[in-house]
Amino acid sequence: MHILITGGAGFIGSHVADELLRHGHRVRALDNLSQQVHGAGADRPDYLHPDVELIRADVRDAVAVRRALVGVDAVYHFAASVGVGQSMYEVADYTSTNNLGTAVLLEAVIARPVQRLVVASSMSIYGEGLYRTPSGAVVAGTERPIGQLRQGEWEVHDGAGRSLVPIATTEDKTPSLASVYALSKYDQERLCLIVGRAYGIPTVALRFFNVFGTRQALSNPYTGVLAIFASRLLNGNRPLIFEDGLQKRDFVSVYDVAQACRLALENPAADGQALNVGSGRSYTVLDVAALLGAVLGTDIEPDISGKYRVGDIRHCFADISRAQRVLGYKPSVTLEDGIVELAEWLEGRVAFDRVAEASAELAVRGLTV
Repeated sequence: MHILITGGAGFIGSHVADELLRHGHRVRALDNLSQQVHGAGADRPDYLHPDVELIRADVRDAVAVRRALVGVDAVYHFAASVGVGQSMYEVADYTSTNNLGTAVLLEAVIARPVQRLVVASSMSIYGEGLYRTPSGAVVAGTERPIGQLRQGEWEVHDGAGRSLVPIATTEDKTPSLASVYALSKYDQERLCLIVGRAYGIPTVALRFFNVFGTRQALSNPYTGVLAIFASRLLNGNRPLIFEDGLQKRDFVSVYDVAQACRLALENPAADGQALNVGSGRSYTVLDVAALLGAVLGTDIEPDISGKYRVGDIRHCFADISRAQRVLGYKPSVTLEDGIVELAEWLEGRVAFDRVAEASAELAVRGLTV
C-alpha cells in the first residue's frame, strides 16, 4: 500500500514509517518540522528513513493535504501539538493544530477516500483511571479537589475519604477530559471515527499511553517524561517530579507502538474501535527516574516538588486485553530493556534543558498548586 503519515517525521511517526517499510509498504510523510520538536531551522531529520517521501507542510494547509493524499491508500494521522501543561495556556494553538488540522484532513479524505484511516488518540482522554473501592467495586476515579491537593494529599478518595486502589483502565471507561490537550485528542479520535463511519472508511483509534524510545525530542519540555528526565540528567540537573512521584503510569516502547499501528492497518476486526496501546504494566514516576539514572550512571536525585500541575491525574495505566484480542498485539520491549537502548542513543547528544523555563511559565499562570 501507499501510506501517508501526518506528523511522519516525528518520534512515533518515523518509527511507524520504518515498520511499514519493513513490511513492503511505500510511505509518504506530511510534517511541518515544528521548531519546538525539531529545533530552529530544522531540515529533514537524519533518522527519517531515506525511502520516506517528505512533504514539509502544515496539516491545516488544505492544498498541501490534498496534494499529499494523491495516490495514497491509507492514512495514519499523528500530526498534533503535544503537552498537557502547555495546552492550558496555548489554547488556540492546540485546538487549531489538533482539532482544525484533523477537520482539514478529513475533508480531504472525504473528497479522496482511502482504504483505511488510523488516528493517534491518547490515554489523557481518560483523566483518572479506574479504581477499586475497599468493598471491591470498580469505579472511575474522580477529579481531586484543589483543597485536598493544597494539603499534599495526592491519592484519589471515595465519598468517605478512603483512598482507592488503582487498577488497569479499559476502553469502556467514560472519558474525563482534564486538560485542553485531552479534549483535543478526544476530538481527533471522535472526528475520525464519526467521519469514517459516515463515509464507509474503515477507521481505528489507538489510545497511546506513555510512549518512550529513541528519537524523542530532548529539548522539548512538554514531551514524554523519560525524554524530559534525560534532558535534565544530561545537563547535570535534577529531574523535576510533580506531587510525590508515586503516581503510576504505563510506559510503552515506541517499537511496540509501531507494531500496534501496523496491526491496525492489517486487521479488519479493529474497524470502528478505539484500542489501548500500552505495555500492560505500571511504574511510578520515581521508579522511572531511578531506572534512567542508574542506566546513565548518575547519582543525581530527583527534585520532588510537592506541587500539583493543573490538568494532571494521579494514576492511569492500560488494560491491553482488547488490543491483544482484536489485533494480536504483543508488547515485547520492557521498560528496563528500552531504557538501556535509550541510554545508548543518548550518548553524545546535546539536549537544551528548558524544564525550569516551562515550570516557571506554569507557575506564573497559576497552573501549579
